[in-house]
Amino acid sequence: MEPIWLKQYPAEVPRDVNVALYPSLVDLLDTSFKKNADKTAYLMMGKRISFGEVDEASRALAAYLQSLGLEKGDRVALMMPNVFQYPVAVAAVLRAGYVVVNVNPLYTPRELEHQLKDSGAKAIVILENFASVLQQVVKNVPTQRIVITAMGDMLGLLKGAIVNYVVRNVKKMVPAFDLPGAVRFNEAVAKGRSLSCKAPQLGPDDIAVLQYTGGTTGVSKGAVLLHRNLVANILQNEAWYQPALKKVPAGEQIVTICALPLYHIFGFNANMMLSMHMGGANVLIPNPRDLPAMFKELKGHRFHSFPAVNTLFMAMANHKDFGTVDWSRLVISVGGGMAVMQATAKLWLEKTGCSIVEGYGLSETSPTATCNPADSSSYSGTIGLPLPLTELRLIDDEGVEVPMGQPGEIAIKGPQVMAGYWQRPDETAKVMTPDGFFRTGDIGTVDERGYFKIVDRKKDMILVSGFNVYPNEVEDVLTQMPGVLECAAVGVPDAKAGEAVKVVIVKKDPNVSEADVRSYCELNLTGYKRPKIVEFRTDLPKTPVGKVLRRELRDKA
Repeated sequence: MEPIWLKQYPAEVPRDVNVALYPSLVDLLDTSFKKNADKTAYLMMGKRISFGEVDEASRALAAYLQSLGLEKGDRVALMMPNVFQYPVAVAAVLRAGYVVVNVNPLYTPRELEHQLKDSGAKAIVILENFASVLQQVVKNVPTQRIVITAMGDMLGLLKGAIVNYVVRNVKKMVPAFDLPGAVRFNEAVAKGRSLSCKAPQLGPDDIAVLQYTGGTTGVSKGAVLLHRNLVANILQNEAWYQPALKKVPAGEQIVTICALPLYHIFGFNANMMLSMHMGGANVLIPNPRDLPAMFKELKGHRFHSFPAVNTLFMAMANHKDFGTVDWSRLVISVGGGMAVMQATAKLWLEKTGCSIVEGYGLSETSPTATCNPADSSSYSGTIGLPLPLTELRLIDDEGVEVPMGQPGEIAIKGPQVMAGYWQRPDETAKVMTPDGFFRTGDIGTVDERGYFKIVDRKKDMILVSGFNVYPNEVEDVLTQMPGVLECAAVGVPDAKAGEAVKVVIVKKDPNVSEADVRSYCELNLTGYKRPKIVEFRTDLPKTPVGKVLRRELRDKA
């Protein structure tokens, strides 16, 4: 029987996508490099680099990496923010036949040691700002081939020198480090230019990326993403975005704002790889938390696409510099990584004229599994429809599909679903059903049209006197309260009810009181869903991507 959601697809979106178009990500990149050589690929701090320049530099770096004696399938870690060197290093690692291990540059020594040991990374390309962290663990990890880069390394001689001087000496962002034998990025590329890069035999089932899960539900695990998983999701996203992209005037290059970190799967595939495939340009934002610097960068560009998380959309829309940016060309704003709140979507639409299209996915699904139609003109409160070739089911703890209208765990099957967790067959067995569905740990519902809605993480659900309370619902209500900027809801132990609801609120209006919050909840939430504890803070703990760390709030409680 045909899935119900296919009837809701916009006319421009195919039900089928040829996900076998490219045997590997390297074939996809090579095709784009040839086709788009003279086009701008990346922009940052007033500097542009072309597809041809990324092609040439990555080929040289690939040759250098091969000269280190690494073998096909060896893992190479990348620990940088959004700088030109990131896409160059990604293309180099893949072209050399190795596996990309994306590393969060804000990791502590303990977290970095875990990931380097777990992945078995033999080499690393790291921004010098974080080299002192590597120094603390380098004796305990297999990562002995080190390439160190600096912020200005690809910004040209003069600008690069100025940027590096400011970062090192004015802002003092580079703690002293000592890593004997490490080679500088520009030196490695220069050496590679005199060497030849041997093209390895790569197929759809070779591993392309180890994408470590955020660890918000336990120990960080590496999702094994094959070349075919990532290629499939790039082509699925391209097909899905067509209704919005047709609004871009013919012949105009698609420009995307890349504020999502490239080490996160959302930024990696939805920004970098999708744009590389489509011949689009990415405006790289090294630090989206520095909003004044971000607005300063955006002022110089006309752009069409802006993928982000709820917290960034909200922070930007409330910022005094918002009006200094030209939003007139924006045709698609994709929200992912966490739930998009109604208040955020409403404000963003009012200010830009472009509705946030909420999607859903995980590291384990490369990442996109569902999305609202790209030409949506209003907030739906759902995560949308499954992408082409993607199947979703709602199942109970035994793996049995639940009846229509009932909440169940979202399980996903499709060409973008990972091969498993790196060297963890036990953990893989916990999340994969015998018929190939990935159990997400997210509780959802589906309506008669095939639109799915997340009601919450299985582990975040609060049980109050036997009633399920979903934090997303409480948060959605409170973020619509005048004077509230952000909110997180967690369950805390309660002698009477087993658990009680606690809310942590960041105020927009300093005059908002606990009594105001309670009155508002009384009007909008049934008794057992109302918070028993109200706490005000200046900010909420978040992952670098901007996802609220409820676990941290729960642990403190």
